[in-house]
Amino acid sequence: MSKRDYYDVLGVDRGASEPDLKKAYRKLAMECHPDRNPDDSEAEERFKQVSEAYAVLSDQEKRSRYDQFGHAGLGGPGGGGHPGADFGDLGNFGDLFSDLFGDIFGGGGGRGGSRRGRGQRGADLRYNLQIDLDDVLNGCEPSLKIPKMKRCDPCSGSGASEGSKPARCGRCEGTGQLLFQQGFFRVNRPCDACGGAGEVITNPCSSCRGAGRVEGQQTLQVKVPPGVEDGARLRVSGEGEAGIAGGEPGDLYVVMVLRDHPLFERDGTDLHLEVPVPFVQAALGAEVEVPTLDGKVKLQIPEGTQSGRVLRLRGKGLTPLQPRLEHAQLMKMRGDLYVRVFVEIPTKLNGRQRELLEEFAAQSGHEVSPTTKGFVDKIRDFF
Repeated sequence: MSKRDYYDVLGVDRGASEPDLKKAYRKLAMECHPDRNPDDSEAEERFKQVSEAYAVLSDQEKRSRYDQFGHAGLGGPGGGGHPGADFGDLGNFGDLFSDLFGDIFGGGGGRGGSRRGRGQRGADLRYNLQIDLDDVLNGCEPSLKIPKMKRCDPCSGSGASEGSKPARCGRCEGTGQLLFQQGFFRVNRPCDACGGAGEVITNPCSSCRGAGRVEGQQTLQVKVPPGVEDGARLRVSGEGEAGIAGGEPGDLYVVMVLRDHPLFERDGTDLHLEVPVPFVQAALGAEVEVPTLDGKVKLQIPEGTQSGRVLRLRGKGLTPLQPRLEHAQLMKMRGDLYVRVFVEIPTKLNGRQRELLEEFAAQSGHEVSPTTKGFVDKIRDFF
């Protein structure tokens, strides 16, 4: 009796891709699996055909021989007895269910899955590092003291006492999984005896009581590059909490928190500063000292400067974040310092100062005496 073409069995074209083959197989296998069709010999036979066809076409070497020679290329006209067509692992619906939905729920769980092992990764840690504008300009290398769970030294993190090692779990036989079946559904769950590890500690370490880690404190230096932004995260690999039972450690994330400066406000690589200037200097022009992150510098106030005017000092801002560049190169790329002038008006005048100002007002044609006209009189004149 001649066998049906494998492509016809799966209902796909000869040029079908591997994903198309898998999709077709899954659909047909779900429909005709014996567990879903009890006492249906035709469904069982159909399932065997679908499984056999997929086993051949999903293997690149077998598919190539089949495309070239047909069933004869697999061991004879009937295809019986050809090497490699082992369907023993395709007849279990629990494994088929895991194959169909394993990608969604994280994979694994079937008979071919591997246990996860005892070690569990340690938790990641966060450390808020307060920095100043000087640190942003020049970078810094502070020493941090991090309280965390550290690896237990006596057992090297294994959790077992010296000279012993974890034993195979007798409940799950080392698989880390227990199988529960209801109807045609088979579900694998982590073993409650070993927590899914597949191993149990029969002789725990006296220092960590089998956990593989103890409470402690880690002191380490971190290098903060110039130009970092407020809220930036610096990842220090492997400096988080130690793993459980020999698992790998987590990571440490150092988060930059920029302190407020009493004088400067940051805008990227630029800085902003407000400087009070006496009204006489603003009117006549003057050279005043203003603070910068590098110390005081001279700033020329032009004659007739109005309150609110912004003057720029080039190259007195911050460096950009370029970790690969040398500090000397970064200093040439600094932003600017913008100085906003506000004119100070004296609140107290002595007699001579008032006399001079009144004379200035008279020369300028400005009326300054509050007794010459009241506010009501000025309003009446306006209308």
